[in-house]
Amino acid sequence: MTSNVLVYDCFSGISGDMHIGAMLDIGVPADYLSAELAKLDVTDEFELQITTEAKMGITGTKATVAIRSKPNHARHLSDITAIINSADYPGSIASRAIDMFQAIAVAEAKIHGTTVEAIHFHEVGATDSIVDIVAAAICLEHLQLEEIFCPVLELGGGMVQCAHGLMPVPAPATAELLRGVPCRYDGVDQEATTPTGAAILKCNVDQFSQPAGFVADRIGYGIGQKDFTSPNVLRVMLGHAATRPHKGYEFESNQLIECNIDDMTAEAFEPLLNALFASGARDAYMTPVIMKKSRPGTQLSVLCADDDVDRLLGILFMNSTTIGVRVHPVSKRMLTRETRKLSTTLGEVRVKFATLPDGSQRWKIEHDDVQAIASAGKLDYLSTKNQLTAEITAACADDENNAESNED
Repeated sequence: MTSNVLVYDCFSGISGDMHIGAMLDIGVPADYLSAELAKLDVTDEFELQITTEAKMGITGTKATVAIRSKPNHARHLSDITAIINSADYPGSIASRAIDMFQAIAVAEAKIHGTTVEAIHFHEVGATDSIVDIVAAAICLEHLQLEEIFCPVLELGGGMVQCAHGLMPVPAPATAELLRGVPCRYDGVDQEATTPTGAAILKCNVDQFSQPAGFVADRIGYGIGQKDFTSPNVLRVMLGHAATRPHKGYEFESNQLIECNIDDMTAEAFEPLLNALFASGARDAYMTPVIMKKSRPGTQLSVLCADDDVDRLLGILFMNSTTIGVRVHPVSKRMLTRETRKLSTTLGEVRVKFATLPDGSQRWKIEHDDVQAIASAGKLDYLSTKNQLTAEITAACADDENNAESNED
């Protein structure tokens, strides 16, 4: 079991002020947050108003960043970074906040076809967005969370007025920030998730999925400013979950791209796999399947990071005959592992060591190194591998004996 697991339930989307309200409602002290925000060199520009309100019978905390005055110039990322750094926050708070603004800057730069440094922020550079994002960093650090989850989030529908003009929901920055994230659309007829809300999730959520065996200890509601046909609230749940069967496991979030192919020659799969790996695929493999009308086919599976999905989809469509794919998030549990270079009488080889849940280890010699040594010495592969295995087994046994002697 892991304690201090936070789950975002964004059934009505998420915005910066809803996030502040939800954090306060779940237990972050309001006076602590206000004192921390007072360290910002923009305190004359805003007032944080906190009230208890209800939406359609759901009671929670409503946070409103009331603007007293506006800055006399558009802020760049360097300006915002300077404001955060001058507040003298602990490094963990400052880095969280700057990471969120950096993510927004990258998204805006891509939309405008320019550099991060050249971007001047529109709505997200305004005082209320600085407060929203810094408050998110302060609250999340205060909760001392082990993991953060978010299942599917609602983006909304209709049109939204932004600095780019009247645009369909989601706003351009929101759409860019949430690439690779499972989303739902048109649950409400207005913008439900703002760029600030998207940045909070993108930069802080560990897994966009439901934690296994989650037990909620506390539930909080952040009340939104808008009125929807459903309650405009952000629900957050703090508790514990059976997500780590052993602390020694490593975790990795991936996107799984899959498609079934029954009209491509076998020879064409090798260049396809090579192109996928060259473009950042973490893994790619093929599985024989029987498709409709009993046709034999191949299921192609590709694992990749969130940011690599679009690039790999382009590779897949250009280098295969598929006309459609499935994409969904998955998480990996991996043994802790490391690669060491060891010397043998035949030469240096790389050996991958993996630590099992009971603390014991197993290892494997890199195939490419065995093959290279065999080729260079004009030896057969199997005898080369057997000799290398014997020498490394003896070396590992010596290391274990030496470690036991030192303990004695």
